Amino acid sequence: MSERDHTTAPAGGEPLRPRRSFLYMPGANERALAKAAELPADGLILDLEDAVAPDAKPDARDRVCAAAAEDRYGHREVAIRSNGSDTEWFEADVRAIAAASPDVLLVPKVDSVDHVRTIEAALDRADAPSSLSIWAMLETPRAVLHADALAHASERLTGFVLGTNDLAKELRAEHVPGRAPLLTALSWCVLAVRDAGKIVLDGVYNDLDDPDGFVAECRQARELGFDGKTLIHPKQLDICNSTFAPSDDEVAHARRVIEAFESASGEGRGVVTVDGRMVENLHVAQARHTVAVADAIASRG
Repeated sequence: MSERDHTTAPAGGEPLRPRRSFLYMPGANERALAKAAELPADGLILDLEDAVAPDAKPDARDRVCAAAAEDRYGHREVAIRSNGSDTEWFEADVRAIAAASPDVLLVPKVDSVDHVRTIEAALDRADAPSSLSIWAMLETPRAVLHADALAHASERLTGFVLGTNDLAKELRAEHVPGRAPLLTALSWCVLAVRDAGKIVLDGVYNDLDDPDGFVAECRQARELGFDGKTLIHPKQLDICNSTFAPSDDEVAHARRVIEAFESASGEGRGVVTVDGRMVENLHVAQARHTVAVADAIASRG
């Protein structure tokens, strides 16, 4: 694999970061930005795009970048969503974001390798630190169709976020339980991103008064292979975090798999049975990932 696997903790490398929940925070709302430091989100998306009116964008940019530069959010991974690269605000956004040095620059409506090159060039002009990763939003049919090329376009492009509302609009698809109209696109994006060993987050759930529907969509996203989900309100955090976290039973089973396999390997056996099921190397790798995620979550207290 030519690209670094950003979803697991490589041996001797940086520890795994849970990415169960990424909460959008409106850049124009100072109170919301302050409150974010107290919320149990794995990551924050400080938004300069959809959540900010045109005449408020310069002030929001200053506010968001000041918050990111102060490092007020602790363990939370901080992404700043810029305005699109075809807007009048993009270059100023990138300069300010580069100076603030959050974890991630999230760019909306990325749909081609040339688009990625444009973003990289803007970061170079801004003398952005190498630690600032690019994440791209996949929210158009063109982006989905080019997901494979995008996933391999740049080592600096380490993550992807599905923009399911915009994608549904572009497809003229309906928002229905189970998301049948979007499943082909969702699965294709996960396939493409996983082939590159990168991060992929599911889109938002719009109905704040439908917790059962939200639980079902979180479960579906986890089953499809997403690392986590983007959220529009703090009330969604607990459900999202618990759904994407390994359960106690899953962790206990994973530890039994690892222990049994290591014991069998010491005896020269390459296959072992745990809880009535055959275990091979691939199951051990999955078990180690489960334990690593659980340990990373537990380390946050």
